Amino acid sequence: MSANKTALVISAHSADFVWRCGGAIALHAQRGYDVTVVCLSFGERGESAKLWKQEGMTLDKVKTARRVEAENAAQALGLADIRFFDIGDYPLDLGPEARDRMVDVIREVQPSFMLTHSEWDPYNTDHMNTMRFALDCRMIAQAWGHNPGQKVLGSPQLYLFEPHQTEQMGWKPDTFLDITPVWDKKRAAIECMQGQEHLWEYYTRVAQNRANHFKRNSGGQSGGRDCKYAEGFQSIFPRTVDEL
Repeated sequence: MSANKTALVISAHSADFVWRCGGAIALHAQRGYDVTVVCLSFGERGESAKLWKQEGMTLDKVKTARRVEAENAAQALGLADIRFFDIGDYPLDLGPEARDRMVDVIREVQPSFMLTHSEWDPYNTDHMNTMRFALDCRMIAQAWGHNPGQKVLGSPQLYLFEPHQTEQMGWKPDTFLDITPVWDKKRAAIECMQGQEHLWEYYTRVAQNRANHFKRNSGGQSGGRDCKYAEGFQSIFPRTVDEL
């Protein structure tokens, strides 16, 4: 376990962490957090269409390309710890073996908070199944009777990052994070995702739209903070605070 504060991101595919919470990763890494990202798969079957259109492409070549993209993005974000479970996508195989591996990681990292996908995503069931997987693993990591002798998990907040087609997902953000200071890092990470270039500008616009929500909810038009880029998150558990 790190002596620094820690955070854990559970990403269904190897690019999801970039689009959806790359700013949060970069911002917290800059503030001294040790952030761990677990990519359950490379998105090799379902999220690599550009690569599959190339002559002579194979599954191993796609995986290799996607891994390089994710590692380059991690470097751009200042992320020191990225792990690849390589359990296959469309669908993800989130069985007992994957669950036990994930619980071990959660207990090792002891995250201050966790980030993962939205609860509902009928366009990509890998995403919503990952959310339930993360919730189950969080619960198991808190259980004293699971692998006695390991340090059990406390009660980290689980934040759900923004899905792709937000209006269809029942996702309601209650937390907006200003990522303007690290936007250049997120944009650099986005541009590492060569296999999904069509999403670069889309997620730039998402960050700009969330910045508007940040401004409107940080004191209103008469006293709010300026913000150019932001990310939104939905918290699962109640938050306890000493100040509003």
